[in-house]
Amino acid sequence: MLGSECYAQFNQGMGMGRGMGRNGMGRQRSAIPRAQHAPEPPAPKTSEEIVEEQMPSITEALALNDFEAAVMSSILKKYVQERIEAQILKLPPEKMSETFQNISDRQDEELKMSLPPEKYQGFLDLKKDGVNKTIKKNKKKKKKRKKEKS
Repeated sequence: MLGSECYAQFNQGMGMGRGMGRNGMGRQRSAIPRAQHAPEPPAPKTSEEIVEEQMPSITEALALNDFEAAVMSSILKKYVQERIEAQILKLPPEKMSETFQNISDRQDEELKMSLPPEKYQGFLDLKKDGVNKTIKKNKKKKKKRKKEKS
């Protein structure tokens, strides 16, 4: 008699305790853990990472030898770091553009002194046109030279 009252009152069968549902399995838990906090955004890249990522395409576009590539890489790392530091300062827009122009001018001057004239001119073209366009131009020039030699 006590068993039927318990079942009627709590809608549970005999011997199934309060914490268990009708199927006797207890509270179901998800196998997927719940995130306590939002995932952190990826850390910003360092100047070394940025330059190392771009150097293979720059080397190909300008046909740099190992020495020229090393010189260009060190110069670019130095000035990319300066640009990152300027961004961290969060200067007003006018001051920021002036600072970036100053950095760019100093970088170009140092590259001009460090690279052969044709490589430096290639770098200026690369800045103006972009890497992919410069690589395409170089391939066209090579094809023309091969046709002229034949």
